[in-house]
Amino acid sequence: MKLASFHHAGLAGIGRIEGDRLIDLTASGLPTTLLGLLEAGPEALQKARLASGTARPLSAVTLLPPVLRPPKILAIGLNYADHIAETKLATPSFPMFFNKQSTAANGPYAPIHLPRVSDQLDYEGELGFIIGRRCRHVPRARAHEVVAGYVVCNDVSVRDWQFFAQTFTLGKSFDTHAPFGPYLVTPDEVGDPHALGLKTWVNGELRQDSNTRHLVFDCWQQIETLTKAFTLEPGDLILTGTPSGVGIGQQPPRYLKVGDRVKIEIEKLGWIENEVVAEPAHTTLI
Repeated sequence: MKLASFHHAGLAGIGRIEGDRLIDLTASGLPTTLLGLLEAGPEALQKARLASGTARPLSAVTLLPPVLRPPKILAIGLNYADHIAETKLATPSFPMFFNKQSTAANGPYAPIHLPRVSDQLDYEGELGFIIGRRCRHVPRARAHEVVAGYVVCNDVSVRDWQFFAQTFTLGKSFDTHAPFGPYLVTPDEVGDPHALGLKTWVNGELRQDSNTRHLVFDCWQQIETLTKAFTLEPGDLILTGTPSGVGIGQQPPRYLKVGDRVKIEIEKLGWIENEVVAEPAHTTLI
């Protein structure tokens, strides 16, 4: 099943994707947000799988981030062998987790901002997964049970700000810098998440071409490690790392500029595409 959050005719809702149509579930008696649906548990997801609703052409709706504002956005650094090689850094012996603030969440086809304070804007195509149930101390063998589904992500990074401080949080958390979607794909449609092709293009030029089988710490290891420290909750978004081919890894570095378009596609999950725009004046709120 593919579940999406969308905007149509001034209203936001959730729907089930079937081919080139979206089945609008907002009048089905189910929760009207995907986060609410996940929090309602497995029975609500099963109802969403079977519920009827108005069929709308996908071209007639605007797809939003599947979870509009994830409770947590967590990501991991240096998690593909080829990316580690291009950075010339050592392979971590323990997962390098960091936060992206929830205000970075952005739609699968929405613009991303080139910040006023930096010109070192970079892309990172990544597999993401969304947690479906509250969980703590999850053993690796059961980690698959807590995943609601998978998404395509761009871990947009502001490289100079990333390295200004002791943690990556600032450089990873600028507004609009976590586009993901285009919808949540449930595990039954994905199969093994560690056998998915991943590609990233910038203005039609293929920059990243890898497979999730090259993850250093796989999805199940990541869940096991995170839940030893804290509780994961429905709607939490986990980004699993990027392969080689990012802008900073090229000689000279090839950072994004206004007008660039970044497209990321993952096998079985679809694709997202975001245009870089100058940070608009309305972001000033004082």
